[in-house]
Amino acid sequence: MNAVSEVIQDVLEGNILSKKPWKRKLFVRLCIVGFTLLGAYGLYLDAQIKHRFSGSIWQVPAQVYARPMQLSVNAEITRTEVKDELALLGYRKASDVTSSGTYFFTTNTLVIYRRAFHFPNGYESARRLKVSWNGNRIVSIVDLSSQVSIKQTQLEPWLVSRLITSNREDRMLLDQQSVPETLIDALTLTEDKDFYHHHGIAPKSILRALVANVVAGKTVQGGSTLTQQLAKNVFLTRERSLVRKAKEAMMAIAIDARYSKDRILTAYLNEVYLGQNGDNAIHGFGLAAHYFFDRPLNELPIQNLALLVGMVKGPSYYNPLRYPERALERRNLVLRILFENNAIAKNDYEQMILSPLGLDPSGTLASGKFPAFMEKVRSELADILAQPSLRESGVKVFTTIDINAQRRAEKALVSTLDNKQSSVGVELNGAIIVSDNQTGEIRAMVGGRRVGFKGFNRALNAYRPIGSLAKPIVYLTALEDPIQYNLATPLTDSPLSLPDKDGRTWQPQNADKKFRGRVPLITGLTDSLNVPTVRLGVEIGLKPIIDNFYRMGVKSAIPNVPSITLGAMALSVFEVNQVYQTLANAGEYAPLHTVNSIVSAKNALLWKHADFKAQVVDEDATYLTNYALHQVTQTGTAKRVGSTFGNTFMAGKTGTTNDYRDSWFAGFDRRNVVTVWVGNDDNKTINLSGASGAMPVFIAYQKLQEPKSLTQRFPSSLGIAHFDSHTGERIFPGCGSTLSVPAILDVLPTEATSCNVSSPSTNHAKKEEKVSWWERIFGN
Repeated sequence: MNAVSEVIQDVLEGNILSKKPWKRKLFVRLCIVGFTLLGAYGLYLDAQIKHRFSGSIWQVPAQVYARPMQLSVNAEITRTEVKDELALLGYRKASDVTSSGTYFFTTNTLVIYRRAFHFPNGYESARRLKVSWNGNRIVSIVDLSSQVSIKQTQLEPWLVSRLITSNREDRMLLDQQSVPETLIDALTLTEDKDFYHHHGIAPKSILRALVANVVAGKTVQGGSTLTQQLAKNVFLTRERSLVRKAKEAMMAIAIDARYSKDRILTAYLNEVYLGQNGDNAIHGFGLAAHYFFDRPLNELPIQNLALLVGMVKGPSYYNPLRYPERALERRNLVLRILFENNAIAKNDYEQMILSPLGLDPSGTLASGKFPAFMEKVRSELADILAQPSLRESGVKVFTTIDINAQRRAEKALVSTLDNKQSSVGVELNGAIIVSDNQTGEIRAMVGGRRVGFKGFNRALNAYRPIGSLAKPIVYLTALEDPIQYNLATPLTDSPLSLPDKDGRTWQPQNADKKFRGRVPLITGLTDSLNVPTVRLGVEIGLKPIIDNFYRMGVKSAIPNVPSITLGAMALSVFEVNQVYQTLANAGEYAPLHTVNSIVSAKNALLWKHADFKAQVVDEDATYLTNYALHQVTQTGTAKRVGSTFGNTFMAGKTGTTNDYRDSWFAGFDRRNVVTVWVGNDDNKTINLSGASGAMPVFIAYQKLQEPKSLTQRFPSSLGIAHFDSHTGERIFPGCGSTLSVPAILDVLPTEATSCNVSSPSTNHAKKEEKVSWWERIFGN
């Protein structure tokens, strides 16, 4: 050790070439050992770099997208709906429509430069299209580049949310092709002018920074290249020391030796820190473009790119949201550097430095969006992607949400409850779900009055008695036996006493406390009469009613007691919506869901929702039930729906529970099922019926959109039949008190030939009236 110390002392004193041979030999050996260790350490660092760069460099949040809007020839979609979607996606009005993300609308024509996007079924490049309407129907779509007519296209989906990883870092990965050249020029000219010429480190820059710092007596200038910054950010800590700086330099040299300049620059563009979004760190230019401007990076003008580049030096200090003056000054400095290096023309430079910052931070990265819907998405993802690491690999999750429908649902619920609040003595709350009739795709979900609150989700987790929303399933179950029951079958409406599960006597009452003697089956449902419904349920048996509820999607336990016919079962809004989706879809069950497909960060399809459907209840009986539910909106407890929307026909049912604790409404048009619950979280009386509480939310929602009138057709076995409204016997049209309703003709007695002739008792009926009942009511 003494010999080594002597050699080291000689080196420090400048006596490297000592006259003592043994010292020279020892020095050479020490150099060999030192260089060997340094080389080994360099190989170790290189292995670290290779391992990191060959896999996933970062944990990347899952990106959650809304459903893409489909535009197809003959599709019924209004221009207003398309305009709303374009506004949501950040398309810009432009008279020339020559760049991606622009459009121009005339009365019946849309010219749009649709953005490129990698959809689950493949990549679609940017495309200039002309879409033409006749009324509310698309009649043609033309690709303006090739002048070829196409049948359909789709707009890129809106980014709903990003499921942030455990390290709270958020980024939106860019590839080399999506990076504007001006951004590269601005970044390299401002931060590392010799980037394409040095080998990872720039000795001149380091020396220049060292001199400046010594003169100033503090750190005023950095000499790190972009490659060094990348090495520090990806592999090292923020510690300030010579050892860390040396390690940074070695890693930068290794990175530069192993990878191309373009690969290094792309990695830097994805890694660089550019600010905070609440608790989440904003990394990379791709995400920063969306956060500060709500636009893709490749659509930003040069002055916006310059602002982002200027923030690299100090994201907090130059934050344009907090310090706009600093940010503006820094942006203009970057623009001046571009001008002085002939990257932009003088006229452009002079205009750009006078332009405002142009921030639009209110878009796709706002926190707390649609928490009720996102809770369901997370629940489904937990089942689909069992490995948590997959959810942190940058997967793209394509969901079913219609953002415009979601916002309409939020507005309808909040505004209606605000209006009702002053007339009740307790705090109102509510929930609403909108789903697609045929597919079961959930278009909107609101879990409470505070729409952005991530707390209790009443749409999924509040289980409440459903009141008269249960009645359609009672009548559906009866109508599945067409020999015994049709819409004209008389039901008894007289006092009834039944033992309950505790041995006490239960005596159901109608809402008006009156009894009508006998009423047609359809009247029992349209007028929501309790006593005839209970009698019918007991007559056909409770088990088949309960079985139908389960077949139609209910998961909660249903007690085997007569009061279930009036809704004495605790279900969620989600379960009720599933039941009514099955009704609206002619008895065909399609599971409600929020996730349609998942693709990897490299756009490989990982999972796709199975298009499962099953006919779980009789189609004919379902159509008859839906006819009655349409009558509910015309003459029954929901007639305000019919009077509000005129010739736009819908079906629906009100529901009210004991002591007015719960207010329900479930209804549907041709496209969607809407289920609404209004109540109090502490189960207090709200003094609102289904018609006065939940139904106004439904009406408010429909007013905010353009509902699609029901146009369903009956199966071939159905037609219009004429009955005596008192006896239920089939009669000649126009005789006595005639009730004309759809029925399954094959099981009815033949129609009487005149008012004086009774219908024969036979099951072979004429079918001259096999027409669509919707067609009779609504026209073609």
